[in-house]
Amino acid sequence: MTITAQLVKDLRERTGAGMMECKKALVETDGDMDAAVEHMRKRGLAKADKKAGRVAAEGAVVAAIAADGQAGALVEINSETDFVANGDDFQAFAGKVADCILRDAPADLGALLEMPLEAGGSPIQTAQKELVARIGENIQVRRFERFATDSGQVVHYLHGSRIGVLLELEGGDEALGRDLCMHIAASRPVCVSVDDVPADRAAKEREILIAQAQESGKPQEIIEKMVEGRLRKWLAEITLLGQPFVKDPDQTVEALLKDRGARVVQFTRLEVGEGIEKREENFADEVAATIQGS
Repeated sequence: MTITAQLVKDLRERTGAGMMECKKALVETDGDMDAAVEHMRKRGLAKADKKAGRVAAEGAVVAAIAADGQAGALVEINSETDFVANGDDFQAFAGKVADCILRDAPADLGALLEMPLEAGGSPIQTAQKELVARIGENIQVRRFERFATDSGQVVHYLHGSRIGVLLELEGGDEALGRDLCMHIAASRPVCVSVDDVPADRAAKEREILIAQAQESGKPQEIIEKMVEGRLRKWLAEITLLGQPFVKDPDQTVEALLKDRGARVVQFTRLEVGEGIEKREENFADEVAATIQGS
């Protein structure tokens, strides 16, 4: 069968793949459009699996908030480059994943990936692989959070597309919630209050402070007072309630909330690529390796 330019154009519009790849698929399937689409999907998914091991430390944090303000979702989706992360295909996929989390409240990442991206559509993990095949980069849905409340509100803040904060607030108003989210984005608290600090983390910090204080050569009773004072300061620095409020450093967040009759129930802060070890690459060496391999 003759493979016409119109056939190639139609397949390209359906798949988003390159012209030569579309033509090759049509030749291999004797011009059968549906068979060509299926052929390209299978070949693309296989390629996507090979890309899954590549480091994806760029990407975006995306939010979805319910119309009544009582539920919200925040998700980090990674790519290999910020160029891809800023593209329409990536952004559309990320937005749909956030909507899915908000709507269906998956229990964990595994459950999320098995959910359909759209009603009656393919699972998110399949749509993810199809996106990888289409754009040629590793794409990973890395982590997400979802909050819901009956008595308060869920507020969010996005600093560009790289940092996102989701917060559950009781009392106060949306403006206060947004200010708190912006504070969390800037000040990076670990948890809400001292009671929420993991015991093992506090114990480890105490050990470090004791070792530092002992180098002073002061009596044990003085060392103990030094350690307790430094530990209180450290706890204030890492907890939301103990931090000076960024818009008014003369008062703590705890004082601000008390004054406004509000309470922070929980929060999460996601930053793109946080904790991912990026591979250091030399561009000239990469080009040379590519030329040698061609």
